[in-house]
Amino acid sequence: MSELIVKHIQKKYRRHQVLKNISFTLEPEKIYGLLGRNGVGKSTLLRIINNRTFADSGEVILDGQSVVDNEAVQRRFYLMSDADFYPSGMKAKQAFQWLSQLYGTFDWTYSEHLVAAFGLDVNQKIAKLSTGYLTIFKLIVALCLPVEFIFLDEPVLGLDANNRELFYSELLSTYEDRPRTFVIVTHLIEEIAHLIEHVLIIDEGVVTKDCDVTLLMNQAHVISGPQTAVRDFTQGLRVLARKHLGEIEMAYVLGELPRDTRTSTVSIQQMSLQELFVYLTDKVGE
Repeated sequence: MSELIVKHIQKKYRRHQVLKNISFTLEPEKIYGLLGRNGVGKSTLLRIINNRTFADSGEVILDGQSVVDNEAVQRRFYLMSDADFYPSGMKAKQAFQWLSQLYGTFDWTYSEHLVAAFGLDVNQKIAKLSTGYLTIFKLIVALCLPVEFIFLDEPVLGLDANNRELFYSELLSTYEDRPRTFVIVTHLIEEIAHLIEHVLIIDEGVVTKDCDVTLLMNQAHVISGPQTAVRDFTQGLRVLARKHLGEIEMAYVLGELPRDTRTSTVSIQQMSLQELFVYLTDKVGE
């Protein structure tokens, strides 16, 4: 497998510069979380990578080749999104067969397992599927195609809690059996925190975080205790936000802590990925 290189992507809609200068590299066989607030251009970026829209400038490269109008490269990708390209009368099982021919193969054994697990009626017309079952159909396609890069844009839309958990479990299972690169865009950050290995955060048109999740979270802490003690402890540290509950203060800190963190007056806990994302993108500080 190869690295996918995104270099200096810019995209403007009328007077609004959605993507200003987006650069990153997707390594093979890794699960990424692509995070950002509404309207920052996450879906636009995925469409550019998958040749469904075009950047104003910049390039996306795989094996030294541009992805633009490159059918051979695009067959190594699959984008699951809210777009629907299937004929109105096509049934789910017919779509599986059509995609098998388009991509050269399809994991029929695994698809049968997923169809049974999710309870999808493959004889139902795609246009007649409910929102939840349409999502399930698209997820089955995504997990069963022989592609190297799978882009999942809001992959649990319309799914109840049970089916969301089933999807997360199946994604991990298929990733272990056949590693490939996944890029997940979702606002349900806490639900995917245990899945993703690398996080990309887009804010104000640029990538503001591009790092290993474990390394990042090892530097994200909540310091709580009496206000004076918390203020003394966090002096010189990067404080993203402060909250108060009576006389107790909670400081959300990103960065290395002092080597000697033993203290009887403050408590140190790891921040959640969702909390870190909120405070990074809200720019709430002191």
